Amino acid sequence: MPHAASLAAALLTFVLPLVYAATSDQWRGRSIYQVIIDRYALPEGADPNQCPPGDRTYCGGTWNSLRQNLDYIQDAGFTAVWISPVSQNYEGPTTPYGDPYHGYWIADATKLNSHFGTSDDLKALSTELHRRGMYLMVDVVINDVMATSITPDLSTYMFKEQSQYHPYCVIDWSNTTSEEQCWLGDTVVPLPDLNTEDPTVVAGFGDWIQDLVQEYKIDGLRIDAAKHINMGFLPVFCGKAGVFCIGEVFGSDIDGAAIYQGPDALDSILNYPMYTALLEAFTIPGPQNTSAVTNMIAQEAAKFKDPTLLGNFIENQDISRWANLSTDPQTLYNAMVFNFMTDGIPIVYYGQEQGFSGSSDPYNREAMWPSKYANTTTYQLISTLNKFRNFLVNTTQWATTPTQVLTTSPYGIATLKGDAVSIMTNIGSPPQNISIPVYTPYLASTSLTNVLTCQQWPVGSNGTIDAQYSLGGVPLVLYPTVLLQNSGLCGNAGSIATGATKYASGALHTHRPVISLLTLLSSSLLGFLSCFL
Repeated sequence: MPHAASLAAALLTFVLPLVYAATSDQWRGRSIYQVIIDRYALPEGADPNQCPPGDRTYCGGTWNSLRQNLDYIQDAGFTAVWISPVSQNYEGPTTPYGDPYHGYWIADATKLNSHFGTSDDLKALSTELHRRGMYLMVDVVINDVMATSITPDLSTYMFKEQSQYHPYCVIDWSNTTSEEQCWLGDTVVPLPDLNTEDPTVVAGFGDWIQDLVQEYKIDGLRIDAAKHINMGFLPVFCGKAGVFCIGEVFGSDIDGAAIYQGPDALDSILNYPMYTALLEAFTIPGPQNTSAVTNMIAQEAAKFKDPTLLGNFIENQDISRWANLSTDPQTLYNAMVFNFMTDGIPIVYYGQEQGFSGSSDPYNREAMWPSKYANTTTYQLISTLNKFRNFLVNTTQWATTPTQVLTTSPYGIATLKGDAVSIMTNIGSPPQNISIPVYTPYLASTSLTNVLTCQQWPVGSNGTIDAQYSLGGVPLVLYPTVLLQNSGLCGNAGSIATGATKYASGALHTHRPVISLLTLLSSSLLGFLSCFL
């Protein structure tokens, strides 16, 4: 019996992380809503008028207030929530850069941030997300801690020995070693750089993250400042966590970014190279160079281990809001359609759907509550995209099917992923007498449906679709009408498994009968990938 008990305990230890720790394959099919806890929702009775972002101070959002306002996120179709760091932050006089309301100025990583709630509050948030079939992603800061001088008192931190930190130095941005070992921040608010080559740091962080993930049933981690950490530390840390890890590798250089995805690094990274290409292609004013996106699709397919795991975004806490960079809302809609309907995991930063327009930090960290969580046009678009994407993920191999470029023109780009054709344009809202012909693999007269409007869209001769913009530059997402059964879209009933069922069962795919594609495909056009105006 003692042997049996030991075996049972070992099996339990082995199985428990699998219940909550979603795999890369499971995360691939998710869509993520990113939240800064302090800025998403206020507790009942709090003053809603005291949160100008320029003040850089705590406004009062908590884990409980997020939990109490999850309907807004779930009703938009999101299946995961990424929250700002949960660890204890600097406590002391307000700095010239304000207070650490954002959560990234770490003091002792092993303690929770009392501004956001208690251990029970964080557990309750995790439990409620899982009850809804949603995943919890937690931001973690493992590159540095926060100080107010370059000679801080180390006794207040998780790691208390000088040898556990790299000596102070200013980063030389042309030198990789310097980027990894010198200090972020400045002399006003320096960020002492942890020596993640030190065995005691490796072991300490490993024990901490394993405990954090298991205690709060965390499904994934976002690694802050991943490119500033020696790469050998990352797979060890994430291995101890036992969950999907997506890292921040800030910068547009695809070669510098691609090395951070793989067995010797991370499962995924935030897709900054594609974000840069989307800016170049879609912003108004801007160069409107759609070839930048086409080229980036090809480069990412060649250089990344798995582009379908990359994190697609057009806003986050470190960059200006899209509406601050582009004056036309249609450019936002088209860029968002791209992020949802091509390779990768779509990520929406809170307030993006409300048209927030703040510039860089701190103005891109606005309070959410003045928006009254309105059912905006952008919110409705996201809801439709999520419903369609969730349908594709649950019923087909869409998530793992590589994106193909069908057409690139000065006015837009058309892609094919699985059976869905998406046409994105950069012309903006005013009507224009232009069109984008797109050659698809479908037979003439095949009935497609634009899932964004439910308009029927017949395929022309030689598989041609003609996107015309007499009503302005709206995006199109076209799908064979016969395949929309059970989607819940455009008059079709919905019968796919719920998120909760998917979570409990390990996100196994169900596959529709192969009834259609052989009759829909035009064999003469299967190899056709692009058409230039």
